[in-house]
Amino acid sequence: MNASADLSPAPRRAQVARKTAETDIVVEIDLDGDGRAELATGVPFLDHMLDQVARHGMVDLTVRATGDLHIDAHHTVEDIGITLGQACKLALGSKQGITRYGHAYVPLDEALSRVVIDLSGRPGLTFDVPFTRAMIGTFDVDLAHEFFQGFVNHAQATLHVDNLRGTNAHHQCETVFKAFGRALRMAIAVDPRAASAIPSTKGAL
Repeated sequence: MNASADLSPAPRRAQVARKTAETDIVVEIDLDGDGRAELATGVPFLDHMLDQVARHGMVDLTVRATGDLHIDAHHTVEDIGITLGQACKLALGSKQGITRYGHAYVPLDEALSRVVIDLSGRPGLTFDVPFTRAMIGTFDVDLAHEFFQGFVNHAQATLHVDNLRGTNAHHQCETVFKAFGRALRMAIAVDPRAASAIPSTKGAL
C-alpha cells in the first residue's frame, strides 16, 4: 500500500436545488459537520428550528429559500422539508456503515418530546404533537407536520414524533426539532463495529 494513500472516509455531503412555480430552494448538508448553520428561509421561526437540527444533529446545514410567502408559508416549509430529505438521502449514499436507527428524548422546561428514526428506505411518518395553540408568532403549527412529511417522503425514512407533554407551543415545537436533530445524529453515525456493512439483512437500504 502506498504510504501516502488517503485513507479518510469519503465525504458525506450533498447539495440539492429544487425550483417550482411556488418555491426556489437550495440545501447543502455535511453529515460530518460540527453544527454550523446558514439559514435564510424567509420564515424566521423555521430558521430557528433548523438551527436546532444543525446544532444538535452535528451537521453543517445551509438553506436558502424564496417562496410565495405572500400567500402563506405552507409551500416554503413543505418544500424545504422535501429538499432537506433529498439532500440527506444523497449524502448518505449506500448507507454503508451507518447506525441506521436513532432516538432521542429532549425536554425544555415543561415540554418533553421523543423522536425515533429509521433510515429504512421506506417513507413513513407518525406525528403525535397536540399543540396547545394554532400559531407560534406568525408560524402555523400545522406546518411542522408538513415539514416532516416532506422530509420522510424524500429521505425515505421512517419517523415517529411524539410530544409527551407540554403547555407552551414554542417549547413543544422546539423539543421536537431538537430531538429530531439528536435522533438523526445517532442514525447517521458510523457504527465502528460494522463500518463496512449495510445495516440490513437484505443487504441494501
